This record gives sequence, C-alpha cells and structure tokens, in this order.
Amino acid sequence: MSRPLLDVRRLSVGFGGKDVVHGIDFHIDPGEKLALVGESGSGKSVTALALLRLAQNARLAGAALLDGPDGPRDLLKLSERQMLGVRGSDIAMIFQEPMTALNPLYTVGDQVAEVIELKQGIGAKAAWEGAVEALAATGIPEPQRRAHSFPHQLSGGQRQRAMIAMALACQPRLLLADEPTTALDVTLRGQILDLLSDLQRRTGMAVLIITHDLNLVRKFADRVAVMERGHLVEQGEVASVFAAPRHPYTRKLIDSVPRRDLHEAPLADSKQPVLKARELRVAYPVPIAGIKGWFRKGEFIAVHGAQFDLMPGRTLGVVGESGSGKSTLALAALGLVRHRGQLEVVGRQWTGGAGADRPLRRAVQVVFQDPFSSLSPRMTVEEIVGEGLLVHEPGMALPQRRDAVLKVLDEVGLTEAQFPGLLARYPHEFSGGQRQRLAVARALIVQPEVLVLDEPTSALDVTIQQQVLQLLQRLQRERQLSYLLITHDVQVIRAMAHDVLVMKDGAILESGSVDDVLDAPQDEYTRTLVAAAS
Repeated sequence: MSRPLLDVRRLSVGFGGKDVVHGIDFHIDPGEKLALVGESGSGKSVTALALLRLAQNARLAGAALLDGPDGPRDLLKLSERQMLGVRGSDIAMIFQEPMTALNPLYTVGDQVAEVIELKQGIGAKAAWEGAVEALAATGIPEPQRRAHSFPHQLSGGQRQRAMIAMALACQPRLLLADEPTTALDVTLRGQILDLLSDLQRRTGMAVLIITHDLNLVRKFADRVAVMERGHLVEQGEVASVFAAPRHPYTRKLIDSVPRRDLHEAPLADSKQPVLKARELRVAYPVPIAGIKGWFRKGEFIAVHGAQFDLMPGRTLGVVGESGSGKSTLALAALGLVRHRGQLEVVGRQWTGGAGADRPLRRAVQVVFQDPFSSLSPRMTVEEIVGEGLLVHEPGMALPQRRDAVLKVLDEVGLTEAQFPGLLARYPHEFSGGQRQRLAVARALIVQPEVLVLDEPTSALDVTIQQQVLQLLQRLQRERQLSYLLITHDVQVIRAMAHDVLVMKDGAILESGSVDDVLDAPQDEYTRTLVAAAS
C-alpha cells in the first residue's frame, strides 16, 4: 500500500495553557477528498492553520508527516524557512472570506502572479501570463481583463475563483479549503464545488475541506472526520458515516436539518393582509459617465413591479441570490428606503415622517442576519431589549420596563437561572445562537404584528440554526406573528414559509405556496435554486 500524503498523529494545539485540539489522528491519501466537519469552536480551522504553522502563538504537539521524494517530513518540526518552501508549493490554502483574504490594493492578477514569481522563480512577464492561465482554469470569464480587476470589482463567486487560482497556481499536492462556499449563494456553491472537483481530478491533488455544511460533504468528499470541542469523535467513508453514525454528536449534526412545524393559519377572505405591495418599485441614483453626468443622475432599479400579500399569522419567504433585490424589498417593508407604488403595513402607508410613521415602526420589526454586529457591544441586555419601550412607551416606569424585559427574555429561552446577572451582561458574553435570541427579544418587546427576518440563521451553525427556527415557529404559533423571511436557503424556506416569492434581478419570477413553487417550479431559475439545494 502507498503511504498517505499527510499523516497526522496525536496533534494537539494549545493557547495560553489551554488545549483547543486534543491529540487527534487522521490521514489523507494522495488524490483523496477528506471533509473535516464540526460546529464553530470545534477546532477544525485551528487544525488546518496548525498544519501550515499559521496559528500564531500556538503550542503544537504530536506530528504531521508530509510525504515527499526523500520520505515523510514532520511539518511541526520544520524551520520557518523550510515551511516557506512547503506553503503554496506542497500545501496551499483557500480561506473562508475572499474579500478579506485578498489585498484590496492590488489587482487579482498581480496577487496570483506574485505567488508564481515567488515560488517558481520566473520573471514578471511569465508570472503574469501564468496568472491569467490560472484564472482561466477556474472558469472566470474574460480572464485577461479580469486579471486587471481589484477584488471589490468582482462578484463573490469570481473572488472565490481568484482565491482558488492563487492557491493552485503552483500545483500543490494538498489543498486546504476552509469553508470555501459559506459566503456564496446556493447556485455559486454548486459551481465552486464542481470547479474544485474538476481541478482535483485534473491535477490529482488531495483536498482537506473544512465545513459545517453536511450537504457539501455528501456531494464532495470521499471520507469525513467529525470534530467536537477539539476531539475527533468519528471518521470513515462518507456513505457509511451518514448511513450509520456511531457517535451521538455525529447523529446530532446529521439530524440538525430545518424541520417544518408551522401553524397553518387559514387564508380567510375577511382578513386583510398585514403587508401589501402593488407595483412596488425601488431605484437608487447612480452616476452617468461623460458630460451627461454633469447634469443628471442615472438610476439602478433594485426592485420593480413587486406584488404580494402577507396575511396574518403566516410566513412569506423571499428567496434569491445576492443582488436579486430581496434585501431591498425588506428595507422597503421597513420604511427605510424610498419607493414608488403601493406598500401598506397593517393598512397604512409609509409617509417618511418620524412622528406619522412611529405606529408603523412598532407594527413591523426586524431581526438581522448577524446578531454580533446588530447588537451594540456597549449596551447591556436590559438596555438592548428595553430600548424599544423607551421610544414607544416613554411613560412606562423602570420596574415595569424591567419586568417586560425579563418576560420577553424568558419567552425566547433566556432566564436569570441560566445566566445569573442576565440583565447586566453584554452581547459578547453569549454564544451566536443566544445573541440571536436577544435580537428576537428586542424585536418582540414592542408587540409587533410583522417581523422581517433577514437571513436570521445564515451566520449560525446547523444545530443552532435548528434551535432558532424552532423558536421562531413557536413564537409565530403563540403570538400569531407574520414573518417576511429573506433568505437564499431553500431548506429554510421549506421549513418556515407558507408562501414564497422567487426574485432575480429585482423582479419576482414566481410566487405561490411553498409546495406549488418548490415542488413544481415553472421558471428555470427556480428549478436551478431547488436543484442546487437538494
């Protein structure tokens, strides 16, 4: 039998006297695709960084044997100078967020060429030609032109392809891919996976993919290794592990798929919609090139001709890729952008006046995508959750306001018994799922009729995502809330929504009940979204 390309033995990683990875063992064979899965904090990304000795101030123990012409070399014992020869040439890495991993001051062509010039010792002209070839290999359209683009001038999928081109420019034997599709739309995820699979077959490299997306693992990997709190709890062939998981944590991950548990609110003719749009149009001014731009502005139409009704106690899902207009639609519903056409919230239209719109601001509230950035780090839980009462019920006494805050926190599953001194705590003292519960409590305290949910679970692990969805489903049943759910995740739409709108390029392509639209899509774009999520 051939030796493994990488053989990791009893690898431990620690920081400041505390181990975060505890003596794990795994191997990767030449040309193999291994998935390292687990929730945030499980140690999977730190493991990958440790292999390249990029985990700063980390204490490493064990061995990581990389096979070579002269036999295996222990990566953990190589000098920094020797590691410079390994990085990029033998082992390359794709990072999770290409916008932060790419240098904004240099074109993508310059950044890929720099790697080639440094690693292969060739001239600048030849390196540039190699960079263009590497970009072309990843399927970027017009690679010669795109090579002159800065990262911000590329789409998310194109930036990720540029990262892949940079990583594969020197034909490494092993590619470490850290959540390579998390920041991408569902159709782009499929394209990037197909690209990685094609490049892996053509070059024969091995791939260690780090992810919490189990659908990705099913489609891409040969074997899977499961990490929990720094321990490797199970590994084996993907089909075997998914069919008969042995460890309880693996079973928990596999079972953590969004489940439908909705109150099927009847569509009574006598009920009026809590949110109603007719010929809704939202446009933004944009500059016009040339002399004409001195006298007038052009416009970019983000939403045009949108029509829908959101009925009491029901959820209307809006699904589409980035740039489809779904978030702009949510901003219009919240009265945060100017619009044309008819848009009514509980029978009234936005006026743009602070005083006149105050009742509507109470009727419709929002839960944002990332709870960490949407909650002020300088405010306590009591201040964050109770802030809405200061605006909408300024005469409420402090004891009453505190009781209301405690009641709504209990409703979302946060109590003083669990978290002593709960009201005086700050957001950083909570996990991601707990912070999202705080965001829900902040919205609920003013007794809204409509919640706009803007990607409420996309920043969360799969198990936490399931808990938050169950919370939202329970609250809808108990409070008869209506939800406008914005997401690119078709599985979340299936679990949460009664009705769905499919958006692309600012237009609604298809609408109707979830079963009608997702089980029998009429538009080709909808079929693509559903197929990519299956």
